[in-house]
Amino acid sequence: MPIGRVSPNHQPWNKGLLVGQKTPLEPKHVWSIRVRLEIALSKRDLAIFNLAIDSKLRACDLVKVRLDDVCSGNNVRHRATITQKKTGRPVQFEITDQTRVSIEAWLPTLRASGSRYLFPSRLHASPHISTRRYSRLVHQWVRSIGLDAAAYGTHSMRRTKAAQIYRKTGNLRAVQLLLGRATYCPRTTG
Repeated sequence: MPIGRVSPNHQPWNKGLLVGQKTPLEPKHVWSIRVRLEIALSKRDLAIFNLAIDSKLRACDLVKVRLDDVCSGNNVRHRATITQKKTGRPVQFEITDQTRVSIEAWLPTLRASGSRYLFPSRLHASPHISTRRYSRLVHQWVRSIGLDAAAYGTHSMRRTKAAQIYRKTGNLRAVQLLLGRATYCPRTTG
């Protein structure tokens, strides 16, 4: 099969477009979304948003977080460990004070429903919200502060805290470890 020549005037279809990678949220955007969710008294959404930022979990793992993963009795833990679906490896993360407060505010509503999941679905066929529903929420939050929803997605939530840590430390290896993308291999001396 002959290979056709590419005209020098031909532009790639994706030139100048964000394709594949989603942009992490800037700290000012995180703050703006939190304020809007607090003003709207959207307890569930605020808990999802805060936990997504803290945990750096993929959407498929975040929506399946169980109540007992983050709570001991009536108290929200300071740390949680979740086994990732993709890798099968456990990932531990800190639950910040701000996230604990938002989860505690959501708990009374959650306990009244009797759900084992932190973010239950309203559909009887599913015990927890879907990744698609979570994606719609992320786009709704981003649009609410005037950003282009096409540039952000659920993976933006996962990358936000990692990007903030990288900006502060410049340590790419630490960020890779946080996201579970690399294993710790200490250097050995010859």
